[in-house]
Amino acid sequence: MITVGLTGNYGMGKSTVSDIFSELGASVIDTDKVVSELFENNDIQKELKDNFGDDVVEDGKVNKKLLSELAFSAPSARIALENILHPKVFQRTEQITKEIAVSKPNAIVIIEATVIFERGYQNRFDKIITVYTNEDTAIERLAVKGVAEDQARKRFASQFPIEKKLDSSDFTIDNGNSLQDTKKQTEHIYQKLLGYANN
Repeated sequence: MITVGLTGNYGMGKSTVSDIFSELGASVIDTDKVVSELFENNDIQKELKDNFGDDVVEDGKVNKKLLSELAFSAPSARIALENILHPKVFQRTEQITKEIAVSKPNAIVIIEATVIFERGYQNRFDKIITVYTNEDTAIERLAVKGVAEDQARKRFASQFPIEKKLDSSDFTIDNGNSLQDTKKQTEHIYQKLLGYANN
């Protein structure tokens, strides 16, 4: 089995690539979905209210939009949120990975996560893939999803420059062109990962 961290900056196409890996046969863990599960936990909700105010939980549900705005308003707020979530995300991710290993000992496990380099998590993975495009393209794509440019730029400012991530990755995928081009790059990397997983 091989564990692969799939990262890239906000709006640059991690989800697109993880979907392709899933279609190819990899086992994909989306940490955003893990976070959504954690948000249902009463203890987590209490920690969020203690740190960000009662308004971030409404009728037993986390207001993700408000929490995101508050968390990205200052570096200290973002770090506080990460410190609440990350240990529990990794605990759950490791649990899922162990479950996959039981049924698929040669599995390629793709873990989609944004802040691998920012928080020094790169040693948790056997290999790291960074998906990239230029910021203007990312902003255009995010706008289609209803994300305002100022919010996107706040996210970019909180992350390492994409060039730094590319330099520190085992593989890179340019998601700035057609979907077919992205698929071709992903398939090429998948074949290499199969070799690692089966050795």
